[in-house]
Amino acid sequence: MSSLPLLSFCFLLLLCNSVLPSEGIELILVNNCKEDVWPGILGGAGYPSLENGGFHMASGQQTSVNVPQGWSGRIWGRQGCCFDWRGRGACETGDCSGLLQCKGVGGTPPATVLEMTFGTDKSPLHYYDVSLVDGFNLPVSMAPVGGGCGVAGCQADLNSCCPSTFAVKRGSRVVGCQSACLALKAPKYCCSGSYSTPQSCRPTLFSNLFKAICPHAYSYAFDDASSLFTCQAPRYLITFCPQAG
Repeated sequence: MSSLPLLSFCFLLLLCNSVLPSEGIELILVNNCKEDVWPGILGGAGYPSLENGGFHMASGQQTSVNVPQGWSGRIWGRQGCCFDWRGRGACETGDCSGLLQCKGVGGTPPATVLEMTFGTDKSPLHYYDVSLVDGFNLPVSMAPVGGGCGVAGCQADLNSCCPSTFAVKRGSRVVGCQSACLALKAPKYCCSGSYSTPQSCRPTLFSNLFKAICPHAYSYAFDDASSLFTCQAPRYLITFCPQAG
């Protein structure tokens, strides 16, 4: 056998391997807000918090995060942050114990949360949603690149119409809107105690308000029908302030 066919075969094998899709998923994060955002990342039980759990994004910046198949976790945007050279400080919303890199610490409510699971032992499907169960701090959306599946998100600014008893302020400025559960701490709003099943925990006046403004986000714990999306895409676009000009 001559060396030429062997070299050709090796070249074709290398070329094929280079165009094969990776087994991971690419999350493309875009900060469309007029202010800086500090995304926080928390892995679910048994999963790592990628990118050390948090980083900074300037207004207009785009970055990518690669996650492995099967990864499960949440992402949220922090605003109004100030950190020193050690990565210690504080954020007005979504703060994770005063750390730039959250490293396994969740965000302090209120915060708009993206939840995602990229395949399970029982299903290869990807599940993703935007949740207001922990309240709201900034608009966000998540969708597969190229379309084909639904867009999860709360693209409106709930802070501008937040009930006064739910509002979190810094001075005279509303920076976050608590959920009814956080503000009122009653089982009927938290889907806890005797209200811990889909049959007993029903939409309330407050969850209906959130739902009317953000129809494709979780407004309470059992709001699955119009809020949980499924897909199987190699890339997803996460946009902070998707409607900002």
